[in-house]
Amino acid sequence: MQGGSVWYLYVVRCSDGTLYTGITTDVTRRLHEHNATKKGAKYTRGRRPVELVYWIDFNDRSTASKAESRFKKLSRKEKWDAIAAY
Repeated sequence: MQGGSVWYLYVVRCSDGTLYTGITTDVTRRLHEHNATKKGAKYTRGRRPVELVYWIDFNDRSTASKAESRFKKLSRKEKWDAIAAY
């Protein structure tokens, strides 16, 4: 789950059951940041621990960013349906 030219869209489930979506080149590092450092998103810092529930890779940042934008526009049910289909 890491690499320099590969970008990942990832989704974590927070301890309160909410979802957080982001993009990164290293999912393992980012998950650690969300759970243990101040580099994690402000949203997830108050909702630790977070658990990785979905990720998908893309060839470049632009494509990953567009996919993230589309994913964030889905309803909660649609997001869980996409995760379940994964």
